[in-house]
Amino acid sequence: MAFCAILSKLQQRSGVMTFRQFSSKLSAIPATTGWYLADLGESLGKQQLYTKQSPQKLKALREHALIESAVSSNRIEGVEVDHKRIKTLMFGQPLLKDRDEEELRGYRDALELIHAQSRDLAIDQPTVRRLHSMCRGEIWDAGKYKEKTEPIIERYADGRSRVRFMPVEAGAPTEAAMNELMQSWHACLADRWVHPLVALGALVLDFLCIHPFRDGNGRVSRLLMLLGSYHAGAEVGRYISLERLIEQNKDRYYQTLEQCSQGWHEGKHDPWPFINYLLWIFKAAYGEFEQRLGQMKLPPGEKSQIVVTAIEKMSGDFSVGQLQRACPGVSLDMIRHILKEQRTQGKVECLGRGRTALWRKTGK
Repeated sequence: MAFCAILSKLQQRSGVMTFRQFSSKLSAIPATTGWYLADLGESLGKQQLYTKQSPQKLKALREHALIESAVSSNRIEGVEVDHKRIKTLMFGQPLLKDRDEEELRGYRDALELIHAQSRDLAIDQPTVRRLHSMCRGEIWDAGKYKEKTEPIIERYADGRSRVRFMPVEAGAPTEAAMNELMQSWHACLADRWVHPLVALGALVLDFLCIHPFRDGNGRVSRLLMLLGSYHAGAEVGRYISLERLIEQNKDRYYQTLEQCSQGWHEGKHDPWPFINYLLWIFKAAYGEFEQRLGQMKLPPGEKSQIVVTAIEKMSGDFSVGQLQRACPGVSLDMIRHILKEQRTQGKVECLGRGRTALWRKTGK
């Protein structure tokens, strides 16, 4: 079908079709989604414990994730910079050589904004425009919605091309769709239509189908995913690059996105393959986070300090098992050694014998 005919057919249609499905007729989630959510629930439960690890280890992970996220998200869109310049661009203030370096620096700034202000940074249209403006840099339509409706074209190496998807029409329909998207996200979280991470998948999918900007929609969608993950209680993106995992699995990303956009305008699409893909990304990120923390060596004395700090935070009687859960990555022998030292110093006392014995702080 010709572009004009497709546009004419869709002119009166705009909206956030995944959220509309969730608000009106969702009865159950697929079994695969349930399995992912169960695994992620366990990871979210351990999240606070892992983020009490050594500050040095976490700082190293944060810096590495920042670099990977900015590089990968831009590289997905064909934006690349000299590898030797990356660290300087990320952590210094050099003069920028070209547009690619400008966009990398802008994406870094957007990431830092989200990591620093996620709790206070609302998911709304001003934030979306701001993120777009930051990652697009000094270009005429940075932060502005598209002025012209254009299809999303897939081009092949042999010169052929095809219309992969027709986004929401420019102008008032895009404005209306973005307004509904923001309202639906907040209503979904408030009324618990679905699990917050499922809602996040809907947010990203509907945003990409609206395609509000002339260019840069992919990068903004990944920034929106990161910000939304904080709002949904998942903070792994601070330490593991979600963008890098998407880049490493970008064939599946594009495949599920196209699959789930079919019938979107009519509300007849199936959003679950794309939602499950994003849940899988988060599951992989948490698995890598726990693995990396276990592999990174703590500085001398750091493990001892972790145990001492955990003891100081205990209220009432506590067990060795409770200390183990509060000190992931610290061996049982180390915990017992520190308890013995603390008892010798008169800071704790043992209330019994054997493995199940309880301990208590003396207040000294």
